[in-house]
Amino acid sequence: MNTLTLLAVYLVFLNLAAFLLMGFDKQRARRHAFRVPETVLFAFAIFGGSVGAICGMWLYAHKTQQKRFVFGLPLILLLQIVLAVIFLTGFEEIRFY
Repeated sequence: MNTLTLLAVYLVFLNLAAFLLMGFDKQRARRHAFRVPETVLFAFAIFGGSVGAICGMWLYAHKTQQKRFVFGLPLILLLQIVLAVIFLTGFEEIRFY
């Protein structure tokens, strides 16, 4: 397998895990059971699962009242997109006018 295939598999797995983790935490919240720490939810997003975390947040209506999630997860995604563009195009080709 080449590097891009491995990266794609990694990102699909991580986003699916982040999505399911949001649903699991929502289910635990409804039952007043032990919760998934917010740092774990953010860690999944930071390491590449931000799309899955955002989709899970909105589909499960989970953490939508917390500004650090409503603004933080999209901000993480935006930073990941910027970093991906920088790495894929080469920093020297990006011009800041």
